[in-house]
This record gives sequence, structure tokens and C-alpha cells, in this order.
Amino acid sequence: METTDHATERDRATESDPLKRGEDGAETGIALSAKVLKNKSFAKLTHWRTAVFFLSLFICLIIVFAFSFIIPCPVRPQYLITWNRTFSEAATYDFLAIEAASNDKVMDVLFVLRMKEGSQNNTCTDAGLPSPCMFVLAVDGTDGETLWERPLHPEFHWAQCGLDKGTQRNWDCLLSHSDQFTAIDKSSGAIRWQQPQPPSLNSTVPALSVPDLDGDKVSDVALVASDNTQTQLVFLSGKTGIQIGSTVVLDSTQTASHLLHHTAEGSHYVLLQKDSGLYGLALWRIAAKAKPGMEVGLKKDKYWERKANATSGLVPVYKSDSVRRVLRTEGTDDPSNLLFVTEKEVALIDGKNLQLQWRFNTSSVFTEPSFGHFNKDGLLDIVVEEDVGNYTKRVIILDGKSGGVLWEVNLMASPNSPRPDSIHTTNSYSIFVLWGTIPSEINSSVPLISDRRSYMLHPLYSNVLLESNSVMDHIVMFKATLLEHGRHAAYILLTGPGTNGAEGTVELRKQKLKQEVPYSKVIRIGTGGNSETDEYIKEAFNRLRFSDW
Repeated sequence: METTDHATERDRATESDPLKRGEDGAETGIALSAKVLKNKSFAKLTHWRTAVFFLSLFICLIIVFAFSFIIPCPVRPQYLITWNRTFSEAATYDFLAIEAASNDKVMDVLFVLRMKEGSQNNTCTDAGLPSPCMFVLAVDGTDGETLWERPLHPEFHWAQCGLDKGTQRNWDCLLSHSDQFTAIDKSSGAIRWQQPQPPSLNSTVPALSVPDLDGDKVSDVALVASDNTQTQLVFLSGKTGIQIGSTVVLDSTQTASHLLHHTAEGSHYVLLQKDSGLYGLALWRIAAKAKPGMEVGLKKDKYWERKANATSGLVPVYKSDSVRRVLRTEGTDDPSNLLFVTEKEVALIDGKNLQLQWRFNTSSVFTEPSFGHFNKDGLLDIVVEEDVGNYTKRVIILDGKSGGVLWEVNLMASPNSPRPDSIHTTNSYSIFVLWGTIPSEINSSVPLISDRRSYMLHPLYSNVLLESNSVMDHIVMFKATLLEHGRHAAYILLTGPGTNGAEGTVELRKQKLKQEVPYSKVIRIGTGGNSETDEYIKEAFNRLRFSDW
């Protein structure tokens, strides 16, 4: 009876107040209403999430559409695998520069001709110059077409490009011709300034790019000239070409060549090659002589100055009475090390502390050494061509770290063979280009120009060479280079009459390096070169990917 009463009371409670919850767990009116509100809120939140999703999707589609159809994708320039330009009744000189003269991300070629009329109908007479006159030309690396040409007063002495790097100058190339210096913008051929050569100063290359000395925020230029009695230097404003200060006598004797060296302390030294060796003279000393106070701001190197002569200020870098050439091993260290070629040895000097790194004994060296990476230690190795007699040269690759022989081969020293060159790859080694003739490839003991060949060396397959037939014309200049950042390896050949400046037919030719591979001959040298087939070797060259230093 008690149980029935409790049940009756629960029923009454449910019937009389539907918003209350019974003891058996059924929902009361208030709880049910709260649940309904919660479900409605969740439904609204779901609608917002759906809206955000479709909005995001819509924005993504707009972006994809914009990049696909509205914003143009960068187009790589379409270049010819090979091209050549021929100039009749012209003369050329041993100058060839690879620079970015256009905006297509492909390097272009600058060189100098002497002729009566340019390729763009520019004549010497129209320019008010004697005919024939000198033309500076820039041709497009993609197809060889002329980008610009600039007629100048003859005669040509020297030219140097690449002088705008790391400076505020609005020009890149400096030319010495007739009795003038002319600064030219590589992009347009415009003359930025032109000044007469200082009296009694017949300067020789290279021009030295020096820090700003006159306070106009533009890096300046130093020119060194040497005669039979003394060596002089003048500073020119990089902005106007006007001489800064007076002419400075660097040495009372003749010097064979000169370089500008940047030390670890940030100091600059002009290096002078004399009969007794190589000596350095601080730029701050020279600037103070040219114009007192102009040395302010130029740094001094305590280590180098401790070695300087108290009277002359000269710092002995390398003493030898038979120094033939001095080169910087640029691209590795800062400062660069210095490579010396003497009558009987090749030596490397540390550019920081002037300590001898190594010395390699050799006989007479044929050509100026070149550099490349034969191994993967990150240091530049040195390619030396050594005269071993009987029209034969020994091509040696020396380890840049130790001076030990990494690779060698004997070639017949064919006439008019350019010095070796190299192009770096993404695998941390270089492909080397050599000139000459394998002795077994010719019948005569005296090589002729028709016997000249070019060879490519792959460091991973050092027991073979890839041989190509060479051009028969006289080679004035040769460069192996990258025409695009990280790609487009090619070589540039400038050919012309056998005498520098003589008139005849001049040709400028570009050839993609890999294009030579299918038509090349695989030459086995030494031992161990027979494990791979010719096709395998050629495919190894075809797989190469090239890189900047």
C-alpha cells in the first residue's frame, strides 16, 4: 500500500509539472528546454564551420587561378645550343669578358674589334673618328645577336670588366685606348666618363679597384705604370675619372706585374713583382703620399706592418730572383692565397700570415696555371702545364692543400693551344678542359695546328679523356663558363688572325659543353680505364649538373 502511494505521487508530479524531472531519470521540462537550446547552438556552429570551409576553399581557388592564369610564370630564356658571329676585314685582341649585359639572366660576351663599320650600321666616320676605329661589342649569350656596340678612338691598349662588383659605380668596364681612359656601362654601352691619360703614365692591366678615397661614396680606381726607371701609381675617381691627388712613385725600379691584396685585418696592399721577388706596399701609405689625409679610414694590418721596411715601407712576401707569375687563388679563402710560378718551382703562400704552404719542383711552365676542384676537399687545385721537351708538355693537377700530384698526363704541345680551364659541378668537383694532342693520335713527332684537340676530364673517371676535334683557326681567347646561374655550361671561342691586332676574319663562337659529348672520342690513358664502356663514360658526362663556385 505504501508503494502504491509513492507511485501515485510521482504520477501526479509528472502530470501537474511537466518541467520537473521524476526520480526515475525522465527529463523534466527545464532540462529538455536546455537541451533543445544546446542543439540549436551546435547547429548554428556547424553552419559557421561549413561557411568558413567553403570561404577558405574559394580563396584558395582564387589564388591558384591567379598564379596559373593572371600572374605570368617566369620564363627561362630560350638559347641556341651553338651560335657564331663572323666579322670580315676586322682585327681583334686578347680580351674577352663574360658579363650580364642584359636582363634575361643569361651571361653575355664582351670583346673588342677594330673595323670600319659596326654590325648596327654604326660607322667610324659618323662617330667623328678615324677609320678604321675600335668597337666595343656586347653580344647576347642566348643567340649571339648584338646587344650594343660603342665606337671609340683607336688604338687599343687594354680592357678590363667586372669592376662594378661590390661597389657603387654605375660602370663596369674600363678601357685604355689611344691616350684616353673610358668607363663604359656594360648594360647599355653608354660612356660614363672619359679622361685623358695622366702624363708619362702608360699603365698596364689590371686596374685596381680600391675603396672610396675622395669621399663621394663611390669606390675608386688605381692605375700602376712601370718604365725602365721607376714604377708609379695614380688614383682616379670612380665617379668622374678625374685624378685624385698627385702621382706616387712606388719603387725606383721597374716592376713586371702587380696585384691588389686584401689581408685578414681588412687592409689593402699593392703587390709588386720585382727582380728580387714579390713585395707589398700598404694602400694607406700610398694614399698618404698622393694626398695627405686621404689615408684616413684605410685600415692597417699589424702583422704585415711588422714585416715592413722602415724606410720604403715594402713588405717582403716571397723572395726569388726568378718569379715568372703571381696569381690569387680566388674563390676559396678570404684573403686569397698567393700562387707563385718561378723558373724551377710552383709555390703557395698563405695570404694571411705569408707562410709557405707547399712547394712543388718543376721545369719550365708553359702557360699560366689555372684552377679547379679535382677532389672534394673544398680547396682549389692547380693545373700546371710543364715543358718536358720534344714538343711535349706534362699536364699536372696539384692538390691545393698539400701540393701533391693528383693527376697527370703527357700531351703533344700543339701550336696555339689555350691554357686549361674548368667548370664547377654540383658534386663539388670540376670538369677540366685541356688542349693539345695525345701522342698516339698523331703520326708526326712535330705537332701541327691541325693536330690540336680539346679534351674533357671527369675526376671520377680520371683514366679516360673525352676528345673533340678542335677548330683550325687561330684561337685568340678561350673561356669555359656558365652562362646561367647553376646551369648552361658552354665554352666561348674568339678566333682571328695569328698576329694580335692584324686584319682578317674574326669569329666569335659559343658551344654548349654537353653538345660535344655524343661526337667525342673516349681515349683511355694509364691503366684501369677499361672497366666502363664508351657509352657509360659519355652518359656520365651527360648526367653532369653544373654549379657556380
